[in-house]
Amino acid sequence: MSTKTKCNLENIKSIYILKQILDILQENKKLKLVKYNIKTQNRLNLSIQDYKEYRSIIIEIIPSIYKYGRFLNINNKEESLYYHIYFNDSQEEVKRSYLNKDDKVRKIKIKIDKQIISLQKLFFDCKCIESIFFKKFNRDNINNMNIMFNGCSSLKEINFSNFNTNNVTDMGGMFCDCSSLKEINLYNFNTNNVTNMAAMFCGCSSLKELNLSNFNTDNVTNIGAMFYDCSSLKELNLSNFNTNKVKNMNNMFYKCSSLKKLNISNFEINGMNIIVNMFNGCISLEEINISEIKINNNINVYHLLNGLPVELEKKIKSQIEKKIKKQN
Repeated sequence: MSTKTKCNLENIKSIYILKQILDILQENKKLKLVKYNIKTQNRLNLSIQDYKEYRSIIIEIIPSIYKYGRFLNINNKEESLYYHIYFNDSQEEVKRSYLNKDDKVRKIKIKIDKQIISLQKLFFDCKCIESIFFKKFNRDNINNMNIMFNGCSSLKEINFSNFNTNNVTDMGGMFCDCSSLKEINLYNFNTNNVTNMAAMFCGCSSLKELNLSNFNTDNVTNIGAMFYDCSSLKELNLSNFNTNKVKNMNNMFYKCSSLKKLNISNFEINGMNIIVNMFNGCISLEEINISEIKINNNINVYHLLNGLPVELEKKIKSQIEKKIKKQN
């Protein structure tokens, strides 16, 4: 009479077979969270690096020494049920955890597995983070980055050199209230499929310059409050912005009080646009380039220019009226 050997992870000697089992579990959405720790790794002779890297996003986080709080959000929404989080061995395994004042954690490396398609709210209101470095981001199925870093008020640095936004459609509020961020390089961002950029940089009050010349906005419909209260912003490059499909421009540059020059010559403004308070609070603006702007006689010029310095408002109003007259 033969006896059956009990099959569990400890009995599996082949890393290859173990990987196959883990893959099958994940494909069938049976495995919600895999936690690698020193004990498990020693038992199975398996490391984080043995897992299929191309399916993963690896992020290194440096918490602020001045504030504490959560450094990662694990959503419970249906489309985000299958986060697979792996924490590096140098820290305690963490799930829905908060840093405490006495913690001496300096770096946290996490790995997010393939099941999720949304990074919405991933770092939402994570006030303790000082630096985020995306070390690997080989997945192109992520479609939502809405309010991804919203409220990261201690964040000073984000490294996007390995960041994939190819299929993202929503970047609304993505960096909203990142009030300590002084600079950000978005040169690698692919925005071909993005439709929502509303409040994307709202409240980035320390940001001094922003180059978005690589942004493709052909499909964007909402840029309302995009730079709302970017009070330190002195240079803003929107040279390639296409607003053909944009319906909402409300408060777009509201309280950009340090901005002296602005080029919106590629913009198209028509009767379909919501343009209330677009420049309100731009008290330092001296020049707005509207040389090639497309504008029709359905717009309310008062709503468009409301809040500009008086002399500039008169100048731009005159230019717009001449353009409309010439177009007709």
